[in-house]
Amino acid sequence: MLALRSAVLGSSRNVAAVLGCRNKHTLPDLPYDFGALEPVICREIMEVHHQKHHNAYVTNLNAAEEQLKEAVAKNDASKIIQLGSALKFNGGGHINHSIFWKNLSPDRSDPSAELKKLLDRDLQGLDNFKKEMKAAAVAVQGSGWAWLGYNKKTKALQVAACPNQDPLEATTGLVPLFGIDVWEHAYYLQYKNLRPNYVDAIWDVVNWKDVSERLAKAQ
Repeated sequence: MLALRSAVLGSSRNVAAVLGCRNKHTLPDLPYDFGALEPVICREIMEVHHQKHHNAYVTNLNAAEEQLKEAVAKNDASKIIQLGSALKFNGGGHINHSIFWKNLSPDRSDPSAELKKLLDRDLQGLDNFKKEMKAAAVAVQGSGWAWLGYNKKTKALQVAACPNQDPLEATTGLVPLFGIDVWEHAYYLQYKNLRPNYVDAIWDVVNWKDVSERLAKAQ
């Protein structure tokens, strides 16, 4: 038990050093107007989603990191461990949404040649990939995300789903390229309980340029 406590506190002191010199997380601006994705996603959804939900993740993440800093200073191993869930949930929410906003755009674009090649090789083409993403998104029980990720070990694309706000890379090792948010706050005001309709519609506002750039960086 003492060894475990020492390990926790030892690693946490490194975390504290980082926290002590960090800037607070901030809500990123949308790269387009709240109403720019209409009729696929209405202005009201985008405004509430960004200004209320994402903003709450940022606020709560900063609060959790402040508590972590204090807990480390007090050598409070119990509190450090307790904060893990808040850091994961709010940190994941911030990471996921920061990707999501850029994954979408009112401007039409196409997958890069490299992305098309990997979609054909790993997921039997763009149309089949969309079917797999829809299946993953619709199958999420409750709240979560469907993702297109890049596996650095196999150098292949994979479709995956994560519950709640679990961040893809930290929990699966896959680099996130494109995500579909299937929390109800992302679609319910407009699509009600018809999640499949929301997933079908979102393809009209996918920012393939951003997805392609993320793939290039991941490679």
